[in-house]
Amino acid sequence: MKKEENTLYKFESLTDFHRVFGLPKPMHPLISFVDITDLETLPYDFPKSMAMNFYKISYKTGMCGQAKYGQSYYDFGEGGLVLTSPNQVFESPSGNHASGRLLLVHPDFLLTYPLAKKIKEYGFFSYATNEALHLSDNERKTILSIFEIIDDELKSRIDDFSQDVMIAQLELLLNYCNRFYKRQFITRKVVNNDLLQKIEEILDNYFNDSTPLKEGIPTVQLLSEKLNISPSYLSDMLRTLTGLSAQHHIHNKLVEKAKEMLSISELTVNEIAYQLGFEYPQSFSRLFKSKSGVSPMEFRASFN
Repeated sequence: MKKEENTLYKFESLTDFHRVFGLPKPMHPLISFVDITDLETLPYDFPKSMAMNFYKISYKTGMCGQAKYGQSYYDFGEGGLVLTSPNQVFESPSGNHASGRLLLVHPDFLLTYPLAKKIKEYGFFSYATNEALHLSDNERKTILSIFEIIDDELKSRIDDFSQDVMIAQLELLLNYCNRFYKRQFITRKVVNNDLLQKIEEILDNYFNDSTPLKEGIPTVQLLSEKLNISPSYLSDMLRTLTGLSAQHHIHNKLVEKAKEMLSISELTVNEIAYQLGFEYPQSFSRLFKSKSGVSPMEFRASFN
């Protein structure tokens, strides 16, 4: 069959995923546990870009070993964990000889459970593949032990308690992922401090020319694109390092620049607001007062 180069294949069900990759029909229509080595290689003309309408938690071995961060290496043992949410686009695994485990969970499986809402709060589901969770040997054992419980539950006869048990194990798995990602931020502290310097440089360069007049206030998306990391990963990393979100960093830099302009230039408050990218001067004044405790005019008056 002929496929356009940029065609996106959308998996609408777990059954469809199993069929495409040559697997037996899933034991449960809404949750499936797969050995990655069982996945068949896709035809060369199958679309390379894919998306699925369910959650994917993938642990791959033989994919990282020693991981390089900046100028340093950290040994994370045998593999890494990648978590994606419904409708995220990913690359075809064809040609990838990694082994490991794959847990697929349809959102409908979580309905009527608190996890259905809570799962959307985990930032790591929107991280890119190159921001995988790299596991130590002990962390790997913890994750795989939970995988085994879910797999055993799926292979056992389904009863009135099966879904409760699997939901409980899934929530435990996500809580461990949350802990391990926080550890990863700390492990990467030196590299992340370099990112802080890069953020300062990006924002300084942004405010030091006419970019705000043309593009408006800088966004978290802008910072993440320039740093080649996802917005969620950037914000989580900054909260771990500084206690502040990426948006807070942008606002703090913006107010810092405003104070400089108020103290050394003769521009009006409205002119300063426009130069900093605000469409409405009132929005600038509200932000400035919320951050500094005084209005722009009161701040300027303190220099006279």
